[in-house]
Amino acid sequence: MTARPASRLTRLLDAVLGVGTDLDLRSTLQHFVEGAAELTDAASAELLPADPGRDGLTEIRTPAPDRPSRTGTPAPKDAPAHRLRVPIHVRDEKFGELHLAGPPGGPAFTAADEQLLRVLATQVGIAIGNARLYEAARQRERWIEGAAAVTTALLTGESADDALTTVAERARLLADASAGVILQPTPEGGMEIVTASTPDDPDAIVGATIAPGSPVLAQLLGGEPVFIADSATDPRMTTHVRHRFGPSMMLPLQASGRLIGTLALPRRRGDRPYTAAERLLATQFASQAALALVLADAQHGRERLAVYEDRDRIARDLHDLVVQRLFATGMMLESTRRRPGAEDVGDILGRAVDELRSTVQEVRTAIIALQQPPAGPPAGLRGRVLRETASAAAALGLPPSTHFTGPVDTRVPDPVADRLLTALRRALAAASRAHDVTRVEVAVDATASLPDGRDAVRLTVSHDGTPGGQEPATVTWQYPL
Repeated sequence: MTARPASRLTRLLDAVLGVGTDLDLRSTLQHFVEGAAELTDAASAELLPADPGRDGLTEIRTPAPDRPSRTGTPAPKDAPAHRLRVPIHVRDEKFGELHLAGPPGGPAFTAADEQLLRVLATQVGIAIGNARLYEAARQRERWIEGAAAVTTALLTGESADDALTTVAERARLLADASAGVILQPTPEGGMEIVTASTPDDPDAIVGATIAPGSPVLAQLLGGEPVFIADSATDPRMTTHVRHRFGPSMMLPLQASGRLIGTLALPRRRGDRPYTAAERLLATQFASQAALALVLADAQHGRERLAVYEDRDRIARDLHDLVVQRLFATGMMLESTRRRPGAEDVGDILGRAVDELRSTVQEVRTAIIALQQPPAGPPAGLRGRVLRETASAAAALGLPPSTHFTGPVDTRVPDPVADRLLTALRRALAAASRAHDVTRVEVAVDATASLPDGRDAVRLTVSHDGTPGGQEPATVTWQYPL
């Protein structure tokens, strides 16, 4: 008579131990559901959370097979099943309900069954609280580590585009999102996706815009977070890629009153919604990332300023010291050429003067190049020509000598400049195929004219090597302005 109660007490203890030894919430609840079904000989058991979004859960059930009735006699298939419901509380909060179904035609659940389940439900309530605390600590640690990693990466010299990509990529991984997206305000008053991190197709996302007047735009531009239950159906979402996503967070990247943009973290359609804890942690991450972006931008600004100052100092030194001394030396040689008795060395002095003039021109070209912004492609035709000659230096084995005459940056329109650069690339490539080259000269003259009198720009490329094939050592192009 006492064997069965002792056996059920043992099974209860086993079930209590099963739910108390795992700190993972889903595993804890799965152990609870399976233990409850085993303890009561239920045909099925199902746990329905009161707030699935709180912990990112849906119903949890056990696929227990149909069990024989407690008398051991199989019941008819069409016999009604007996049911039992037991609430689960975590402290004073109702977490959900356990629904049990007995075998069809089997005996009804007893008061002892309900009492055992309430004991087990009390224990699982404690276990859920512990699992929540553990998961919250783990999540907080991951997000803090992620924010620290982003800050470190941004302050170690990344460009602006790379910095935004770093923020988007790290946030996507931390949030277990389908994509990490950065939006920035547009001049028209809307917002545009400028960076996207996703394993699917980022190019299809970048460039999507939220048009001015969109209901969600006022919140985003005001620096308020926006939480979306389903991006595909929410009427506030207007981008052409919204049908790809479900739950989403749109978080302001704002620091010191400055709105840098918005970090969006959409999940796929059908994925679990974001919990309140995830929303809070992601919002804090966005604030930290925005501050890191502002600090990184300020640091890069200081570094650029230091570079500009160095380049300006070098340019001044070249102008004040080198150019003036070279010019003075050239004047001395020119004066020597005109003195009586200098006819014997006149040719040598003439060549020396020409070399000095050429050197002065090259130094002045270098000074102008130093005054170009160091970041990004050089501006104007002069800078573009210098970039091409610098790029060709490796193939040529030496840097070409470059000369400019006239206001090439202001006088030569872009279409003509594009044609001239194409010709320059061909000529430099031909020079790289020549043999025994020790000097390559590039000259751009914006004061040239065509035979019919029209203004023109002239490009001349020459070298002192042996041309390869039928290629001449000197080539000249003229383009009307």
